[in-house]
Amino acid sequence: MKQSAEALRKMKSVARLPVLTAYTTPVAHSLEEAGIPVLLVGDTVGMVEMGFDSTRHVTLEHMEYHIGAVRRGAPNTHIIGDLPFNSDSSPEVALVSAKRLLAAGADSVKLEGPKCDVVRHLVAHGVAVVGHTGLTPQTATNFKKVGRKAPGAERIFREAVDTAKAGAFLVVLEHIPGALAERITGSIEVPTIGIGAGSECDGQALGINDAIGLGEKWPPFSRQYAYVGETITKAATEYASQVRKKIIE
Repeated sequence: MKQSAEALRKMKSVARLPVLTAYTTPVAHSLEEAGIPVLLVGDTVGMVEMGFDSTRHVTLEHMEYHIGAVRRGAPNTHIIGDLPFNSDSSPEVALVSAKRLLAAGADSVKLEGPKCDVVRHLVAHGVAVVGHTGLTPQTATNFKKVGRKAPGAERIFREAVDTAKAGAFLVVLEHIPGALAERITGSIEVPTIGIGAGSECDGQALGINDAIGLGEKWPPFSRQYAYVGETITKAATEYASQVRKKIIE
């Protein structure tokens, strides 16, 4: 049964929440079959599936396409859709963008950075919102861990607290020290979802391409549970060999 935003909010300190990204119908179907409760259609699709060098090239149209594909594959799973770069530049713009993602099949939307006015506006209009602080790829200049020093750590802590107070039902903490993530997790009333942020968050998110080993390289904090890229290469090589040998009719 699909989990609502309120049900997910209430899961804090009750159960660890596994989150995986998904971008296509067959993958979404497999993840729903596996019982993954939350799928994130992230704007990372631009880098891992579309070949862009940044998530900043991803558009609302791209997100609508992939959210629709994931919804068709996982009709009974909570889907979070990323608001792409500049689609949440003001509360009013964000609401229009969010409604498009919801119409495409998302149950909630995620936005990056300290945008409490946007969060409050969306929540006031019935949109469930996920916050995201720490490393924020839409505006980051590199992918190094952030919050190592006191000023940065305090800024991230404040952003997480304020975002939760503004009405977000989950807060994503990306690539920050584990001690900072643990402090944040113990200080806010909604679940935290870690991405390379230690083991003490209320849940963990992982890119599906990282999890299945699809691609050429993966973040150092990620884990690979299979190496599908190697399987594809092997299958394609065998197929090509059989074609050349006239084995396939």
